[in-house]
Amino acid sequence: MTNDAPDLGTIQRWMQAVLTHPDGVEGGVGSPAARGEIDVPEEELERVVTSSKALSAADRLGVYCNAYHARLLECLREEFTALVHALGADLFDEFAFGYLQAYPSRSYTLYHLGVNFPRYLAETCPADEDPGWAALLIDLATLERVYNEVFDGPGVEGRQLLSAERLLAIPPELWPDARLVLADGFRLIELRSPVHEYISAIRRTEDPAPPAPAETLLAVHRRDYVVRRHLLTRPQYVLLGAIIAGETVGEAIGKAADYAGSDTGEFAASLRDWFCAWAVEGFFQDVVLGQG
Repeated sequence: MTNDAPDLGTIQRWMQAVLTHPDGVEGGVGSPAARGEIDVPEEELERVVTSSKALSAADRLGVYCNAYHARLLECLREEFTALVHALGADLFDEFAFGYLQAYPSRSYTLYHLGVNFPRYLAETCPADEDPGWAALLIDLATLERVYNEVFDGPGVEGRQLLSAERLLAIPPELWPDARLVLADGFRLIELRSPVHEYISAIRRTEDPAPPAPAETLLAVHRRDYVVRRHLLTRPQYVLLGAIIAGETVGEAIGKAADYAGSDTGEFAASLRDWFCAWAVEGFFQDVVLGQG
């Protein structure tokens, strides 16, 4: 190397910009990120990377570039296994490669790799696509992503949760102003078809048919390092959503009552059972009494 040759750190940053660029080596070499480190045109790449007897400098870089994107595709296949089943491996790879071009990885961790995949599917859905089929694919990607986030995110393992016994011991007059604290990682999700059943069947190595459209409301959380999902009614979904938003139990019940139909007596009688069942499942981390 000459005295003005780039140092190792500069070369490493340049190679990262080139190899991770969604448009391959050519696009990477000409990108502002790469040129900011080493401004070299593609035809002069041998100033940075030597060629071999069989491969040019660009070809050698291309080997690493292809391997990088192949690894990202493999990670997406592992995260969205049900979507792979629904689309088939080849078509899934086409979608996934387009996604990596539109939303290239920007994080040091693969945890964030698939975060925008459901959005990408919605953004690129052809206008003449069957809306039911498109909704199914987006729902599959959405729920599989939620499962991944809940599994890898914060949890309640090792913590004391709000038990059903403690919940039942709260005096009735304190309930309206009480605020329940949902467990870390607790999520609500609204889907247009019961894709949770489809995903579960695939994980059992079955070959399920795509489910028919049907409103599907789920609570998803992690307990004992296992991701669990619970089917909800609309009043339950609204009630838990209001609690997540920080509203009091009284306010949350009032919102849910609007969706309970004409039988308010049955709704009121069900509330105790709902809260007890949810406490047993580990939905609640704590309760704040009074005005909080």
